[in-house]
Amino acid sequence: MADKKRPKYSSEEMKKYFGDPKYREALLQKSKGFFKKYRRYFFGAFALFLVLMVAYYNYIVSGLPSLEELENPKPELATKVYSVDGEILATFYSTKNRSYVSYNQIPQSVIDALISTEDKNFYQHWGVTPWRFLRAMVKNILALRLKEGASTITQQLARNLYGFQQADENAFEKATRKFREFFTSVQIEKNFTKKEILEMYLNEIYFGRSVYGISAAADIYFGKQVEALTLGESVMLVAILNGPAYYDPQKHPERAIGRRNLVLALMVQEGRLSPERAEEIKAEPLTYTSNIEAPLGLAPHFVEYIRQQMRDKAEKYGFNIYKEGLSIYTTLDSRMQRYANRAVEEHLAEKQAQFNKIWSWDNKHAALDKILERAAKQTDLYRQHANKDSVLSSLKNDPRFIDSIKQIWQSIEVGFVAIDPKTGGIRAMVGGRNFRTFRYGLNHVTQIRRQPGSSFKPFVYTVAIDNGYPPSYEMLNQPITVMMADGTEWRPGNFEGDVGGKSTLRNALTRSLNLVTVRVIMDLVTKEQVVDYAQRMGIKSPIPAYESIALGTAQVTPLEMTSAFSTFANEGVFVEPNSILKIEDKDGNVIEENFPEKKEVLSKETAYIMTNMMEDVINSPFGSGARVRNYFHYPAAGKTGTTQEYADAWFVGFTPQLAAGMWVGFDDQAVTFNSADGQGGRAAAPLFGRFMKYVYEDKTIPVTQPYFRIPNGVERDTICAETKKLVTEFCPVRVTEIFNSKYLPAQCDVHRSADSLDTGSSTEF
Repeated sequence: MADKKRPKYSSEEMKKYFGDPKYREALLQKSKGFFKKYRRYFFGAFALFLVLMVAYYNYIVSGLPSLEELENPKPELATKVYSVDGEILATFYSTKNRSYVSYNQIPQSVIDALISTEDKNFYQHWGVTPWRFLRAMVKNILALRLKEGASTITQQLARNLYGFQQADENAFEKATRKFREFFTSVQIEKNFTKKEILEMYLNEIYFGRSVYGISAAADIYFGKQVEALTLGESVMLVAILNGPAYYDPQKHPERAIGRRNLVLALMVQEGRLSPERAEEIKAEPLTYTSNIEAPLGLAPHFVEYIRQQMRDKAEKYGFNIYKEGLSIYTTLDSRMQRYANRAVEEHLAEKQAQFNKIWSWDNKHAALDKILERAAKQTDLYRQHANKDSVLSSLKNDPRFIDSIKQIWQSIEVGFVAIDPKTGGIRAMVGGRNFRTFRYGLNHVTQIRRQPGSSFKPFVYTVAIDNGYPPSYEMLNQPITVMMADGTEWRPGNFEGDVGGKSTLRNALTRSLNLVTVRVIMDLVTKEQVVDYAQRMGIKSPIPAYESIALGTAQVTPLEMTSAFSTFANEGVFVEPNSILKIEDKDGNVIEENFPEKKEVLSKETAYIMTNMMEDVINSPFGSGARVRNYFHYPAAGKTGTTQEYADAWFVGFTPQLAAGMWVGFDDQAVTFNSADGQGGRAAAPLFGRFMKYVYEDKTIPVTQPYFRIPNGVERDTICAETKKLVTEFCPVRVTEIFNSKYLPAQCDVHRSADSLDTGSSTEF
């Protein structure tokens, strides 16, 4: 057996210590000498401890919010984009989708559930519960990790409002953060009432799905305003707070229901809910919004168009569109947008099926090779691989890659926009066929420029009418050779190839006769005048002053064309197209308010005469007119456009209340319709008809002016069909026409007597 360890003091020494005072005093002096010998070390250690504590305190205080920040907390608030009829189109936010609501808007059921679950002593404490806080800190120190939170609602608010918590905190950082929360919570309680604290908390806290605050949560989960939340919905939202992802009621319904039931039990325990009512809530079904993730939105191309404008305005006004809770009131009408989306979907489904039957890549090898190379270079594989040539070659010979690219590039694209002619407000916008999945791609309304073809012709005829030529004025429909500025010869022809005789300006526009239109720009007006008029009416893209612009060779955007045609509907007054009516800050103060910029660019007489001429395009029983009238029967006017090889199809039209323009084609012009199905009358005009049909059938959208008004300066007269002059009693064939009162034709000089009847004949009507 091992020897026991010898005790430090023997029994004899102990007796001597307690029995001999001198011996005891000697020992005490010896120990005092030790303390005296090492006391500077003791004092140094104590001083160092005090210095460290003061430094740590200063470190804690340095991270606290300032008095101004405490008195004026600024949570990140999402900016909301509203339609003209009050629907929320989108929200802009960086990381926190949040909308602010007042305490009075929050149902009491939310407050009761929150306090019962998160902080039952909320109304009794002053921001913290010290003993609970110290107990939690001791446990955390002993465990060397954050084992217990002990956070009141006020402490949670401090953490979220002032960003104390950071990712990947170590033990020191966690302890520091808890102290800062402690001090800040006390200050919050000194500066705000309990109601104000609850209001801030419920507007600040995270509810999952990238939304912050009870208002955004009510919308994203239940699709309703916070004031409309039921008791069951309120309890579920509070249940989610404990772990928004873990307790998501649609992704993890069993977990969410279990947590909801716990919240109900706590409410009963705290006397804020009766047991009977709790059981009723458990039995009540909850209806969630259809989209688990935040929806893309009704008008994504329009919303992105707004975002781009707001980005520029942010520099002017110094606001942050992602954090300051702005309200942006736009011109878009959600009802019209839905009809535009519907019309585009229906029309493109029909046209794509037709196109797929006739399109072939067989004779497009060079074009396909370029498309494949461009697409391959946009892949992550190409960007990240060291041997790019190898990747390029592999992808260009991969059948699956080739088929997918073919499918993408032969997809028909669209740009559709509708504008209120009186205000210039954009009422609907579909910037592409992918409006359901759009993510900052190309907007085919504002970001493409294509040749408009014959839809540009109205500008040529507008100049002629404004110069005093009536719709009945005749021009030769004969071949013509134009010597261009570069010395080359240009020989335009009619689309149908027909030539001969004469044609009135009205008939030439209705039938879209190229030869007559070119003669107009050469003989009746100048190309410089056409450029000037088109620009005055809203075309901002550069227009070269060549004779060929008469047939639409200048490149323009659908938005420009539509706003220019709106000038006809608005009696000659051009209104700059606009999309933002007003911008307010989070408190409702107006930052910017916009009013339509109006400018009279045509006389009322010219605008109406041109409108009347373009009504004939719609009312024609053939071609584009018939395809519009298959759907829509109210008064309307417009013009089609088709470019070489049927690459671009256009239709721009208007009613007294609404102008709409549309381009239909392909992103890569190596792909074309390549058949008559690509004519503007077939590929674009039916879309106009569908849209207008749906809008005018909606009785919530009032039709305030069903017909185009004839201004005082326009007269309707009867003219001789042969001479196109005012009839005499002897003219054998007569037609009616409208004229500017300033430019009435002379009386017929052929049929002046009964003897002249034999020489009269009708050549047109």
